[in-house]
Amino acid sequence: MVESLRETILILVSSPIYLIIIGLEVFLSNYKHRDHHHYGPFGPRIRTYTWRNTLTNCYLMLLNGGIDLLLRGFYILILGVCYRHHWISITNIFSYWFLLLLAEDFLYYWLHRWDHEIRLFWAVHVTHHSSEHMNFTVGFRSSVFQPLYRFVYFIPLALLGFKPLDIIFMYSATQIWGIFVHTELIGKMGWLEYILVTPSHHRVHHASNPRYLDKNMGMFLIIWDQLFGTFQPELGPEEYQPTKYGLTKRLESHRRRPCPEGHRVEREMELCIWPSRVEP
Repeated sequence: MVESLRETILILVSSPIYLIIIGLEVFLSNYKHRDHHHYGPFGPRIRTYTWRNTLTNCYLMLLNGGIDLLLRGFYILILGVCYRHHWISITNIFSYWFLLLLAEDFLYYWLHRWDHEIRLFWAVHVTHHSSEHMNFTVGFRSSVFQPLYRFVYFIPLALLGFKPLDIIFMYSATQIWGIFVHTELIGKMGWLEYILVTPSHHRVHHASNPRYLDKNMGMFLIIWDQLFGTFQPELGPEEYQPTKYGLTKRLESHRRRPCPEGHRVEREMELCIWPSRVEP
């Protein structure tokens, strides 16, 4: 009961914060004329916010959330079975939550990295990177079908003695930080750049510039990228080309028409499973 209440409180607290920071970003991006700050990968400079992009982000979030709710009972059951056979017990409350943060963030790094490196999982994750904008609502642009397999990565946490609802709570908490780093309004954050995933790091992650591809995979801590060779700092305009967001190449249908947002996953799945059916 207490565990469920924690997640409810987290949602109730974070939701108004989201609304405030999104409203502030909309205001500042227009007031400071920063809506023409970057280039889209397939055309001229684009606005920080558009209605179509924002609604698409919210639509994908709702789809992801709906699937997650449908599957929640199933994956809590799986994690619960694993927890009943856990190998160790952590009795100190501070150590318990600190180690859970480290372990969950470490496993998420590999989930995210393999979402990029394995074609089947990229087919799921591609929607999150298809936006040519960079703003807080892009953080809501979920990988719709990720709840089908995400819990598998967290099974080791249950075996290590972390309760299923605590695992879910920690993932939700770090996900909040993961939404806050989707912005162009915040520059580099000093010494925090060496420890946390910051907006600067995550702009690199969403960029389609060659030097930035598949970099900075962490959700909360940047140390995993530094350890495993996927770290790339954001470079200034005097050091590198202007940042471009979105995909490196538009996804197209058999008739070579650009795919609408709703068909991006289907198109990537098709490339993964039936490459011989795709026109060169």
